[in-house]
Amino acid sequence: MKITFLGTGTSQGVPVIACPCRVCKSDSAKDKRLRSSVLVQLKKSNIVIDAGPDFRYQMLREDVKLLDAILITHSHKDHIAGLDDVRSYNYLQKRPMDIYASVRDQETIKQEFSYAFREYLYPGVPVINLHNIQQGIRINGADIEVLPVLHMKMEVYGYKIGDFAYITDANFIPAETMAKLMDCKVIVLNALRKEPHVSHYNLEEAVRVLEFLRPEKAYLTHISHLMGFHEEVEKELPGFIRLAYDGLELDIPNSWSE
Repeated sequence: MKITFLGTGTSQGVPVIACPCRVCKSDSAKDKRLRSSVLVQLKKSNIVIDAGPDFRYQMLREDVKLLDAILITHSHKDHIAGLDDVRSYNYLQKRPMDIYASVRDQETIKQEFSYAFREYLYPGVPVINLHNIQQGIRINGADIEVLPVLHMKMEVYGYKIGDFAYITDANFIPAETMAKLMDCKVIVLNALRKEPHVSHYNLEEAVRVLEFLRPEKAYLTHISHLMGFHEEVEKELPGFIRLAYDGLELDIPNSWSE
């Protein structure tokens, strides 16, 4: 299993438009962050978690020729705004794109992209096949476990694939989900900034959760410009926790047979 971080930024990305701060003006590539998303490459499948406003560029940058499915964590714009661009995959792969989301998030997707769900479709609109994640996810032989978490009062979803777990936009992990994470070797968790936030873990909170779970490796994502410089923040972290950055690749042995 290969994981590629397509984006590791918050809803505005880094740099933020017109922001004069030192982080937004940084020359370091690790301080430039697109909206959060990861590409999961398995033996038989390519899967993306979330398709935000940068989806088109992310697919071009990583030269993703084939895409089997997109998993949606929740329906905020920075996680679904790029779904229109599945049109090219529709054309080249000659099939609808499989999108996995909760019933609530499916309704938002239908509203945001209403032109793709009308009775009479305009030629060239995206063709989307929606799947309910509560019914379980199995893609080309790979079982994917859903991890409910809270984003303030909103239930959002992380995903566990083998020994890899991905959680973004959370500030509370229920006990049932914590139990599912205990045997994960690699965990990705959101950490917005150093100061507290109403709906995201800050750096201290995310580190505390990861020190409790104690995976072999952990990576922080959904990072805002208020976190500070990548290189400086990394020096403050426990050895098994790193800041993710755009383009980072991880190779993780599969713990199941596809």
